[in-house]
Amino acid sequence: MSAPLPLEEAQQRLLELAEPLPLERVDPPSALDRWLAEPLVAARTQPACAMSAMDGYAVAGNDLSGPWQVIGESAAGHPFAGFVAAGHAVRISTGAVLPDGAGAVVVQEDVSRDGDRLILTGDGPGSPGKHIRRAGSDFSEGAVLADLGARISPAHVALTLSAGHRHVAVRRMPRLTIIDSGDELAADPADCAPHQVPASNGAMLAALVASHRCEVNRRGPIPDQLDELIAALEAAAGADVIVTSGGASVGDHDLVIPALQAWGAELDFWKVAIKPGKPLLVARRGRQIVLGLPGNPVSSFVTAWLFLLPLLRRLSGAADPLPMKRTAHLTADLAAGGERREFLRGVLTEGVVTPALGQDSGALAALAGSNCLIDRPAHSPVLPAGTPVLVYPLENGGIA
Repeated sequence: MSAPLPLEEAQQRLLELAEPLPLERVDPPSALDRWLAEPLVAARTQPACAMSAMDGYAVAGNDLSGPWQVIGESAAGHPFAGFVAAGHAVRISTGAVLPDGAGAVVVQEDVSRDGDRLILTGDGPGSPGKHIRRAGSDFSEGAVLADLGARISPAHVALTLSAGHRHVAVRRMPRLTIIDSGDELAADPADCAPHQVPASNGAMLAALVASHRCEVNRRGPIPDQLDELIAALEAAAGADVIVTSGGASVGDHDLVIPALQAWGAELDFWKVAIKPGKPLLVARRGRQIVLGLPGNPVSSFVTAWLFLLPLLRRLSGAADPLPMKRTAHLTADLAAGGERREFLRGVLTEGVVTPALGQDSGALAALAGSNCLIDRPAHSPVLPAGTPVLVYPLENGGIA
């Protein structure tokens, strides 16, 4: 049996199995939290012409002291059709087109108006060009506004529309099937015998991927019976990714590997040198990728966070599917590490991190109270308080 793989090698092997899904074009609001399948290129210039940045009066650029005669108005969506000569002013609203001849905007707080006569009472604009948004000051036609693989934020939705696009290119959303398995799992948490535990991993994993825009189908809990597991895999024929939780270890009742083999899947690798989560397995049947996660809830969460989320991002066309990490300083001593690289639960606050008290792979309360994973290398010595360590923020799947 081969040795467990290092984390980065296992992640790379998994991502190499996956190709981005087919491209599709959707309206910009439907693309939120997905990844660009093509660079976003401006189809128009924004602003298309010079506009006022303030409410006030547009005046000729060489006439900034007044007085002026008001000759009309330029409102947002209703530009003034004439020309502004020296000694003339046009009432103008924020976002309205700057009239021809105007070179500055005097804000309304700096003037006093009597009928059509306008007098400067404040400091005025001071210099030509003041309070004007020049044509193309945001972007020009043909400019690349966002790169291939960028995640689409609410601001990108507005940017896409402002750039003149009815649709945006993204990858089809991944189809994910989550299979909970284990004789010990109770489907009803309110009706759970002492020898059982409530089936919670499937719901947790579905919640974990919720921010990653995929189609999720849950099955289970499935009993520890080979035919039942094979049937569950068969029922997931339309999925791009199948995730099993439980049954991936080496016990007499761990039947995921035999079920995968009987189903026709080819095992790519099994076991990763991390804690928690060593029994993780990756298999493939055709274009379908199977992730076999451990059954302990914290192990299931950590391995899904380190492997499932990057896989979904890869299928969705993300430029950088791996989670981001940062440095924080320990608030308390951290005990020496063991033979495997560990991902400890902790609380990250303003550059410092506090390890959680409960680090058992079944400690859900400690997991729920944590917002980061502390990366402790294998064979790490005791780390005193104040030592810098690498941490992975859990928020939003560990991506910006």
